[in-house]
Amino acid sequence: MRYLTFALGKGRLANSAMELLAKCGIECEEMKDKNTRKLIFVNEELKLKFFLAKGPDVPTYVEYGAADIGIVGADTIMEENRRVYEVLDLGFGKCRMCVCGPHDAAKLLDHHEMIRVASKYPNIAKDYFYNKKHQTVDIIKLNGSVELGPIVNLSDVIVDIVETGSTLRENGLEVLEEICPLSARVIVNQVSMQMESERIKKIINAMKENLE
Repeated sequence: MRYLTFALGKGRLANSAMELLAKCGIECEEMKDKNTRKLIFVNEELKLKFFLAKGPDVPTYVEYGAADIGIVGADTIMEENRRVYEVLDLGFGKCRMCVCGPHDAAKLLDHHEMIRVASKYPNIAKDYFYNKKHQTVDIIKLNGSVELGPIVNLSDVIVDIVETGSTLRENGLEVLEEICPLSARVIVNQVSMQMESERIKKIINAMKENLE
């Protein structure tokens, strides 16, 4: 029996995912060692492997078959737009993708005029403005604190993930429009889904049952 490999987005998401898998009877003792420098963790008994990756890389590992199953935020799946099957909404890690900015920027979103949008998610921003709002925008990709965009006049608005909104409020910004709700999702490699259909479906069903 070949190993099934999981790619998990690093951080809180991976911790929540491992807690859920533990409820399904899938554990990996090696991963509990917080000081380990290992990159790949194995459960020999169940023939499973796990590795932690940066969120944006998870769909890439899954598309190319380096991982059979991935657990990552919906924002990453939308932004990376890889050829994978999205099979389950895990419901944790809930937040929203929003257009945010100073209060008076709201009117710029009504008149379909050319505006500048800063975001870590240029593809999501582009899709929203071009295909849903039919508004022409200049998209500026940032990697760090996107909230700075409107504050230093780099952009009129930003497209970013909002959890509580406290960072926005502290910086004089607010949610102007909601693009979509987000949460953690399970994705599967397209070939693995055919070749290992039974094993994968069993894992997905166990996760589903333990979510309820």
